[in-house]
Amino acid sequence: MSILLFVLLSLIRCTKNDDLIPITPDTSMYFPANTGSDWETTSATQLGWNTTAIEDLKTFLAQKNTKSFMILVNGRIVMEEYFNGHTASTDWEWNSAGKTLVSVTTGIAQQENLLNINNRVSDYLESGWTNMPLEKENMITVRNLLTMTSGISSESQLVIHNNLTYVADAGTRWAYSNVFQLLIDVDAKASNSDFETYFNEKLKNKIGMEGFWNFGVIFKIYHSNTRSMARFGLLALSKGRWKDEQIVNENYFNESTNTSQNTNPSYGYLWWLNGKSKYMVPGSQDVFQGALIPNAPSDMFAALGASDQKLYIIPSKKMVIVRMGDSADPNNPAFATSGFDNALWAKINAVIN
Repeated sequence: MSILLFVLLSLIRCTKNDDLIPITPDTSMYFPANTGSDWETTSATQLGWNTTAIEDLKTFLAQKNTKSFMILVNGRIVMEEYFNGHTASTDWEWNSAGKTLVSVTTGIAQQENLLNINNRVSDYLESGWTNMPLEKENMITVRNLLTMTSGISSESQLVIHNNLTYVADAGTRWAYSNVFQLLIDVDAKASNSDFETYFNEKLKNKIGMEGFWNFGVIFKIYHSNTRSMARFGLLALSKGRWKDEQIVNENYFNESTNTSQNTNPSYGYLWWLNGKSKYMVPGSQDVFQGALIPNAPSDMFAALGASDQKLYIIPSKKMVIVRMGDSADPNNPAFATSGFDNALWAKINAVIN
């Protein structure tokens, strides 16, 4: 009997060592520690992906001026690639993808009862903060800044008093512009704190992000390494939760990532939304029919920045995707969404579907 038992145990060991038993990927949600570089991984093979298409995806990314690319599934790294001298520790600008950081920070301020997004902006900034008739200025709420529906002129990217002129009543016109930057002032006034100090305490440090804000004269841009953007994406995938802490109220986060107004249903609270019936783009009042990124999953929402900074969140696939780099098409740069989105998703689909 002892010899038979020995043989059986040896067979079991051989089976395990030869990987004859399929490995089931861990579907629990994973969050990396807030310090250190340890981060759990899973493989494309474990997920049943088409591994033969990965090299084509990587070649495409390199050809399109990509600096870094990451895919997380259930919080675990499946792909992490760096190109053209970029490394895991290199900081890069988020550009307008960083608007979503302001959106979440504003939600945190609201849950702390420091502000209410349905209140007038004038409740937090001194009256006369625009160059508009007072009755028009008083129509503008914090929510209008979050949804790009302030009615303020979008002709100039320089947000100064003289440029904050009237175009339409608040809530009646969607126009992508730098006016959202006033949310930074609102959050600072409401929290009685420097914005970056409040942001660091309430968001950045809570999820182990690295990075810094560059408050330029025209643009207010966040810079970080790729993994820090992925951390924020994981927070978004979990609807504002990090491990056991709800960083930002889930109801607010759900509002943020759903249609915020009727003019451009593909826009939430500074988040872009896929799978809607129509969309608008920066610098235009034209309305285009169909989904924002047809090749991408319909439930995807995204933080999109100039020169093709991409943070895609796909709840149905428990997936976060990060792309940082220079513009994929330097001859036709775009502020947020671009043709690169659809082309990139064609390559991604060849791998994951």
